[in-house]
Amino acid sequence: MEVIALFKWLETFKVVYETKNFSKAAEILFISQPTVSAQIKQLENELHTQLFIRNGRKEIIGTSQAQILYEKVTDLIDDWEKIQQAVQTDQNQVIPCVIGASHTFANYILPKLVSDLYQEFPRLRFKIKMMNSMEVLQALEQHTIDLGFIEKPLSSNQIIRYPLMEDQLVLAGDVKAGPWLVRENSSGVYYYTKRFLDEKDIKQPTIEIHNNEVIVGLLKQGFGCSLISERATAGIEYQKLDDSFKRKFYLIKRKTKTVEEIEHCAEFVNKWNEPF
Repeated sequence: MEVIALFKWLETFKVVYETKNFSKAAEILFISQPTVSAQIKQLENELHTQLFIRNGRKEIIGTSQAQILYEKVTDLIDDWEKIQQAVQTDQNQVIPCVIGASHTFANYILPKLVSDLYQEFPRLRFKIKMMNSMEVLQALEQHTIDLGFIEKPLSSNQIIRYPLMEDQLVLAGDVKAGPWLVRENSSGVYYYTKRFLDEKDIKQPTIEIHNNEVIVGLLKQGFGCSLISERATAGIEYQKLDDSFKRKFYLIKRKTKTVEEIEHCAEFVNKWNEPF
């Protein structure tokens, strides 16, 4: 005997017991009366007991065994409905999606992107971590984030890299006064800063700062100079640089497939255009 068949018999039994009529039970269950009769007979055979006694042509009376079975079946069906609800709720539960983003991308692009992602993917629960580009790559390899955004073309055997929008670097602040405010050597902008200092043979003092917003804050106070994204120059005097100081932002993800919803999220990001 299959469990599915038994559940059908029990559901039929419950309706018959409540209506005390095979014909009414058949109407409620949208099956024929002979099918109702056959299922009750099969259930009686399985339990080796009589469940109903006919009282006239249509009305039936449940036996004492039927009373016991009805109480148990009612609880069983209630439990089954709760199980179904729990499973369906689990299917609709939010899916964690951890995003690691390098500083410039996190501060000036990610707020716009996350707003769109939130609307597009209601089942994803986003968590944002800000770190430098190398840390983003390492976190992705270690499976502590699901998607990453970086500011330099890092690569790995485990990772797929997708180019996104461009970012123009500019020279901000008072170059003559200094000091130079530079990021750590694993950040995306460090390569360009070092190249600029070498090309110009600049020997001024430097201060290493591991946070882009601290650099921007100092520049706004008129302290120091630095290479920063043109997106970060609100309220700061700056000079434009040539196209060799134009870089790309990248989306990176693991080559192995992850949760389908996160895969769709990555596809959405690839097609997303930054609003201006």
